[in-house]
Amino acid sequence: MELEEFGEIKEEEVFEAVLNGKIIENYSDDEPYPSCLVYGRTDTDRPLHIACAYSKHDDMAIIITVYQPDPDKWIEFERRKV
Repeated sequence: MELEEFGEIKEEEVFEAVLNGKIIENYSDDEPYPSCLVYGRTDTDRPLHIACAYSKHDDMAIIITVYQPDPDKWIEFERRKV
């Protein structure tokens, strides 16, 4: 994956974070598929946010974007700061 602000995010880190994660925002009205934001931590405790969608027709999860959340913008990486 491309380099990003907090360093490269590896594919295996995405899988770890999703497996250990939970949905923190739900976007059920998104088109063409409902989507959500998942917060999870890698096996090395790195926090990640994964935006993903789900296609019922194809029975497939779709990763939209992955990033390491900025602690200045999130409360415990789960709630947006106002």
